[in-house]
Amino acid sequence: MTGGGPFRLADRAAREAAEAHLAPAATRAAATRGRAHPEPEDALRTAFERDRDRILHAKAFRRLKHKTQVFLNPDGDHFVTRLTHTLQVTQVARSLARALGLNETLAEAIALGHDLGHSPFGHIGEDALEPYVPGGWHHAAQGVRIVEVLEHLNLTWEVRDGIRAHSWKIAPPPATREAECVRYADRIGYLSHDALDAVRAGVLRPGDLPARARAVFGEPGSQMVGAMIDAVIAGSLAAGDGDGLVVMAAEPLEAMHELRAFMFQRVYASEIATGQKQLAIDVTRRLVDHHLARPELIPASYRDTEADPVTQVVDYVSGMTDRFALAMHDRLFDADATSAMRPLLPPR
Repeated sequence: MTGGGPFRLADRAAREAAEAHLAPAATRAAATRGRAHPEPEDALRTAFERDRDRILHAKAFRRLKHKTQVFLNPDGDHFVTRLTHTLQVTQVARSLARALGLNETLAEAIALGHDLGHSPFGHIGEDALEPYVPGGWHHAAQGVRIVEVLEHLNLTWEVRDGIRAHSWKIAPPPATREAECVRYADRIGYLSHDALDAVRAGVLRPGDLPARARAVFGEPGSQMVGAMIDAVIAGSLAAGDGDGLVVMAAEPLEAMHELRAFMFQRVYASEIATGQKQLAIDVTRRLVDHHLARPELIPASYRDTEADPVTQVVDYVSGMTDRFALAMHDRLFDADATSAMRPLLPPR
């Protein structure tokens, strides 16, 4: 650090040196596996700080504000969107990383980028796109494609690996402990805040949640988030003499599994959440089929001309926001077909 008076210059070298005080399991920016395309180091920012900033300025990040989390196209200001979910996951991931002595900036970058690849209409969109992609379509893989190909962000290997494997479905698991923090943060975020949205939407009453989950974690919202964070910290510290994995303590983990199973049964598969599923699938597939027949309609600014035609179309349609997809469908087809999705939920 250099400088005089009330300030000191904290440049990249100083920030990297400060990471020497992190826990042994932490990932140091100076030890990154690097970028696919080498580039000069920034004078001020570490490699992971640059990644975080690039994600924040990406077009795909801006689109998250109009993408569904659970309930399709709600007419209300307080329902969770992909953007607010992402910010909540980032806060939880940073809290976990900081408490465990890990690299908070790496966790932040992965969390900010973890849902960049989500399609319109949430996981229903994934179901709609699956037939067009051999082996199925998954938002995590699309997120990596966005940062590597469609927006050329040239992120570090560690951040790309964390985006690739942020979902518990993905194997192999992520390589860094910071990415494991994001895995837990994602689940903590969606369980607690989706429960609040379900109450707001009238799908649940506050007392409907499993008694065990309420006893262990408290009520949905900040109380539940804080309790889950504490459970991951306690579990990880208790297991710290082993492989150094980020884990939740056994009893809270069982309560989390019970809460997740309940949410899938009562919320994610509820009539109000899935009542428009086939309509959303039809909208998505009509847009894909329409552009497969007319690929010249895909904007040049969002087109990988080296990819096959199906990939180009899926790139375009999967990148749409909910409202953009609905508006385009209205222009191209029958507007009455999507009227049932405007809005799906009452304002609150």
